[in-house]
Amino acid sequence: MDGVLFDSMPNHAYAWSHAMTEYGLAMTPEEVYMNEGRTGSATINILAQRFWGRDATEEEKELIYESKSKVFNTCPEPKPMSGALETLKAVKKKGVKIVLVTGSAQTSLLEKLEHCYPGFFSQELMVTGFDVKLGKPYPEPYLKGLQKAGIKPEEGIVVENAPLGVESAHAAGIFTIAANTGPLEDAILKNAGADIVLPGMMDVARFFSD
Repeated sequence: MDGVLFDSMPNHAYAWSHAMTEYGLAMTPEEVYMNEGRTGSATINILAQRFWGRDATEEEKELIYESKSKVFNTCPEPKPMSGALETLKAVKKKGVKIVLVTGSAQTSLLEKLEHCYPGFFSQELMVTGFDVKLGKPYPEPYLKGLQKAGIKPEEGIVVENAPLGVESAHAAGIFTIAANTGPLEDAILKNAGADIVLPGMMDVARFFSD
């Protein structure tokens, strides 16, 4: 979703870095990109341990995440990522199944996808935050994606943009293309386990078109 299908990561970086200061926590935009894909609860706990020296309570997590969401909702509506539609068209033309694996737990997810990318996604071929106990960087999300597609790891290709997502796909044994649509160095994605690092989604579209 974020950073692959939608250009929404700048909004997340802004929201996290600004909302955290209210609670005596600090999170740089770069750190937001490094933690992309991690659950909000786990992200808040990392900061709580660093700055408070303890885990955040469930009440604190809810309060802080609500603050982050409020800031995020003031940001402009993110646009579809440049090159994402071209990638989906190239993949579909080859007759390959398209499975969405996202940490998002938005109830309006399918509606949003159908609006921007009509005809490419279905509920049956989707793994969301509702479906997993151990999200990225654990392999469970992509292992569930393989199950839904009915394929083996060596038969799949993952397109990711975040280090934690790359780690997850790599741990699941799937060939992983990293589209570096953010500010991180290519080496970070490569070290996370990416088999190929490309500059953006338009380059991924060309990869599948060849």
